[in-house]
Amino acid sequence: MPETLIASMELRYLPILTCFSLLVVLSYASQPSEVYWKLALPYSPMPKAVRDRLQPSGSSINASKILLNAIPADPIYINYHNPAAADTPNEDQPQDTSRKGYFLEKDLHSTTKMKMHFRIITNKATFLPRQVADSLPFSSNKLPEILSRFSLKQDSEEARLMKETIQNCERPALEGDSRFCVTSLESLIDFSVSKLGKNIKMISNEVDMGRQEYELGEGVKVVADKSVVCHKLKYPYAVFYCHAIHKTKVYTLPFVGTQDGKKAEVVASCHMDTSTWNPKNVAFQVLKVKPGTVPVCHFLPRDDLIWIPK
Repeated sequence: MPETLIASMELRYLPILTCFSLLVVLSYASQPSEVYWKLALPYSPMPKAVRDRLQPSGSSINASKILLNAIPADPIYINYHNPAAADTPNEDQPQDTSRKGYFLEKDLHSTTKMKMHFRIITNKATFLPRQVADSLPFSSNKLPEILSRFSLKQDSEEARLMKETIQNCERPALEGDSRFCVTSLESLIDFSVSKLGKNIKMISNEVDMGRQEYELGEGVKVVADKSVVCHKLKYPYAVFYCHAIHKTKVYTLPFVGTQDGKKAEVVASCHMDTSTWNPKNVAFQVLKVKPGTVPVCHFLPRDDLIWIPK
């Protein structure tokens, strides 16, 4: 990012972070993240998926409430290579109940039927301005200090969840997979621009799907052959695990409800090379395929943010 862009954000905003019990209070006069977005991406309007995650001026963060009420972070898409990563996907995605959200690329035709639903998003963590986020430690060796800042006990459930998030962020990336945990909207923009350039746009799953069977309609589209996908993790403020994978295709899939005819467009990703994935990954179990043999596709969770070239 050009130095002039970064300099334009300097010290004009003076966020103040204080801690009291489990309450972290923020106070700042404006939204520096919005200004940064406009400067970095002047031709890309900020989508609702991002605007809804901005911290309102003068509001507060209840760390305990956010952590304990959030839908569990999905370990599948973070720990492809982790020998212990054989968990099922989280339920906050359109989910084919027979295949746990996974399918094969060859299934993308109009006769495909899936019974899917979305859970309501409960991870309410919002972005902090970069000046605030960068002032807070974020590493395993600083965990006691982090917990102290949020007045959390080291043996609490909240502490366990925060430790898990930090450890996921510290895992090494797969070969050919650039990854970075962003703790502010500004750093999310910087990482995405560094991987895809400035001529980008963001998409996400913002549909409301009921618990009925859906049939894949006409108009399946490949919208990108490279992307930056950011998965939201459990933390008192918004932290996203972002990774750039170039051996993937991003699809938009038009589904139609077989009961009421309701239409929904869903974003999915197909991984063309799974040869380095953990053989115990649930995707191989439910699809009955082996690593590196065929493209493996999955729906993207509703909390994910996906950057693609325009």
